[in-house]
Amino acid sequence: MIKLAVVGHTNVGKTSLLRTLTRDIGFGEVSHRPSTTRHVEGARLSVDGKALLELYDTPGLEDAIALLDYLESLEQPRERIDGPTRIDRFLATREARHRFEQEAKVLRQLLACDAGLYIIDAREPVLAKYRDELAVLADCGKPLLPVLNFVSYPVTRETDWRDALARLGLHALVRFDTVAPPQDGERRLYESLALLLERARSDLERLIADHEAQAQARMQAGARLIAELLIDVAACRRSVELREDVEQVAIEQLHDEVRKREQRCVEALLRLYAFRPQDAAAAELPLLDGRWNEDLFNPETIKQLGIRLGGGIAAGAAAGASVDLLVGGVTLGTAALLGALAGGGAQTARHYGNRLLGRIKGQRELTLDDSVLRLLAVRQRLLLGALASRGHAAQTSIQLESPEDQLWREGRLPKALTKARARPEWSSLNSATRLDQTERLECVDALAQNLGQIGN
Repeated sequence: MIKLAVVGHTNVGKTSLLRTLTRDIGFGEVSHRPSTTRHVEGARLSVDGKALLELYDTPGLEDAIALLDYLESLEQPRERIDGPTRIDRFLATREARHRFEQEAKVLRQLLACDAGLYIIDAREPVLAKYRDELAVLADCGKPLLPVLNFVSYPVTRETDWRDALARLGLHALVRFDTVAPPQDGERRLYESLALLLERARSDLERLIADHEAQAQARMQAGARLIAELLIDVAACRRSVELREDVEQVAIEQLHDEVRKREQRCVEALLRLYAFRPQDAAAAELPLLDGRWNEDLFNPETIKQLGIRLGGGIAAGAAAGASVDLLVGGVTLGTAALLGALAGGGAQTARHYGNRLLGRIKGQRELTLDDSVLRLLAVRQRLLLGALASRGHAAQTSIQLESPEDQLWREGRLPKALTKARARPEWSSLNSATRLDQTERLECVDALAQNLGQIGN
């Protein structure tokens, strides 16, 4: 098993790196206060039950300048000793247990490991204390891989650090922002380690493959969560009395239920990516006035009713009134409704009777506008992308603001959502009990694959 010591100056993001690599937001303590980590803490990465990598978080180096002077004072006149011998001599002194206790913990851990990751705050200037830290760490005789942290900030001193590291003979380094790690950040980190630890290459390649497979699986699971949300909302409907005050109350209740349903999706995505509930929250939905009337008689519903030329429902409808074709759906007069219901037989009456009779009695069906579905899809896709590129050291929450109109008002909705419009039994918001229906599950799968096209 590979053992790595994560070392560096105090407050440069060592614990943050461990959180991101282990996907454990609760590992250690991340704070802007210096010297947050006072003891060595470890974490283990495994693949298929086999531990491949151990990472050790160490305290920050605080006084490398004085420590380097002290190390040099331990040498006898005309004595030539190598770095590890000098470090061993230091660790046996009283100063290692008192004045340089923190530094001694770091050096002991590095000596016990195969290599070290030296974390650098790329926003900081290259000061003498950092050069002395590297000189002290080099005495341990272990490979060191510099990791440039906070490189996503607008202003960094990355070029200065690259030059300084090259002067010290450290030409291999990796950019890895612990707050916003690059998509291939872990691959680059492990590939760079493989150059320093050739014997560990096969294990590191297994870690890379496992990391990328898990990332893909999370993305697919996240798309399915969003698809479930959209099917729920598309199939949701409320039957309301034709009174303005009643309609307004029903609209507000529906808005609130949809907002809560979106928040449940947000929370599920956060759990999927191992983030905290407070790391993101759904903003208010700019819901419109809703969809009225025509939804019961859209082409998909008519198709479900089984209307065919010469069929029972069609014959019954024709006997009562003509069929008026309108944009986006089909409307039937009262006589046609009665004839259709009678011609459809008992099964149709049971399935659609309440909805048809409600229309006859002057009730309206309230559903969500297509633009709301489009907004939900785009907003949750933005959240999914943000979580996939978010480091577990991030302290600020993700704001789910509404995208610009052109991102979600245009284009046709996927067929799965059109089909869900006519199936209220598919929505948990309707207290539905047929959520495991094969056709619904197939629509969820198809919609999850199609999410990348919504809003384009």
